[in-house]
Amino acid sequence: MTPAYVLAALTVPFVGLLLLGEKRDAPWRGWAKGAASTGFIATAVAAGAADTTYGAWVLAALCLGWAGDIALVSAQRRWFLLGLGSFLLSHLTYIGAFATVRPEALVAVLVAAGLLVPAALVGRWLWPHLGADMRGPVVAYIAVITAMVAAAAGAVAGAGPSAPAVAALTSGTPFPGWLWPTAVMTAAVAFYLSDVSVARDRFVAPGFGNRIWGLPLYYAAQLLFALSTGWL
Repeated sequence: MTPAYVLAALTVPFVGLLLLGEKRDAPWRGWAKGAASTGFIATAVAAGAADTTYGAWVLAALCLGWAGDIALVSAQRRWFLLGLGSFLLSHLTYIGAFATVRPEALVAVLVAAGLLVPAALVGRWLWPHLGADMRGPVVAYIAVITAMVAAAAGAVAGAGPSAPAVAALTSGTPFPGWLWPTAVMTAAVAFYLSDVSVARDRFVAPGFGNRIWGLPLYYAAQLLFALSTGWL
């Protein structure tokens, strides 16, 4: 896992560079975004994502997120829709990843029910700012990311001891068993919140103030998902 930690750490300066580029509206900010997003894919590969079913699903979700990031560099509507679609597929792929760890279905359903309230509030907040052609895609996206967070909760509740934790019992090397569930749940919630900043920036009140907190949350989420592939 050491190379994965190094790559995750190396991604952070690119996130800082991206924020600087966004603040200055610099023409190179797209390159900084591409580099930062490539960082979370490289982190997952170094963590061994390709070696497990869960990891392969997460790696696919990260690649879809990378595609969405590149699409959202442009302010044009068609690229925004392409980015929205990429992230919608990414969340569905994360749900697929969580399904591989024997999730607790009842927990997922209960969390989904609880999240109906914030989902409805976000939808109601955005609704007056959406054109008729954007309402369907945005509502679909809210539903899917809500389902992703609920699926993450179900996976955390249903997953047994992680492979590294089991190996630690026999080797005597300490490994915190709480690491994977904490990372996954934190990542899911951080992703959810980061998308609120994207929605506010795109539809309600554009400005760097949205990105200064939304981008760090987003990259923290993706890096945690990437690292989680080595903690299960």
